[in-house]
Amino acid sequence: MLSLNPDESRVLGVLIEKATTTPEQYPLSLNAVTNGSNQKNNRDPVRAMTEDECFEALESLRAKGLVVRVDTPGSRVHKYRHNAGDLLHARTAELAILAELLMRGPQTVGELRGRASRMAPLESIEVVQGLLGAMMTREEALVKEIPPSPGSRALRYVQLLCPDLHPLDAPAAATATPTSAPAVTRGGDPTLSDRVARLEAEVAELRGSLQQLMEQLGVPRSAL
Repeated sequence: MLSLNPDESRVLGVLIEKATTTPEQYPLSLNAVTNGSNQKNNRDPVRAMTEDECFEALESLRAKGLVVRVDTPGSRVHKYRHNAGDLLHARTAELAILAELLMRGPQTVGELRGRASRMAPLESIEVVQGLLGAMMTREEALVKEIPPSPGSRALRYVQLLCPDLHPLDAPAAATATPTSAPAVTRGGDPTLSDRVARLEAEVAELRGSLQQLMEQLGVPRSAL
């Protein structure tokens, strides 16, 4: 099983993210990788990595086969792309979920759907649950299920490439649960992705409670 350190985790997450969200700027230069690693949105925690730290992480990821350096004829600027799909045998949607977990820590199904959808189509909560199930049951699992954060009933999921990357007993940043306040933009309004994630987390919890009640009453699951 591959093992990453925190710097490698952040850089790999950035490369996976930018490959789909800004394809016109991909592969990324060292400067772009550094800027992506230190951006303030979609990151928890927000970091201040230097170019030297990002370069060392890129070179270490290259040695592990997760990153490829792209040399363009006539250009002195090296660029980098990830090779995570081939090395981890993961689909685009699975990589999107993995990137979110690397860059933001443990999250619920609803949060993952709302946030990772910017990188890959995730049509429903059930689709995300299926992807997580596949990532958990493979020979070398990429994620695992953990208990809800304090004040919530929704199970969370954490990546296993760097298990100690985020604290598991603390609420996730901008957590999307019925008992928490949604993240806000500079103008004071919740972001669209977090509003959607919050609503979907609530729906997922309600469906789970309803299914448990139906099982207790002996009602077939197909009646839901």
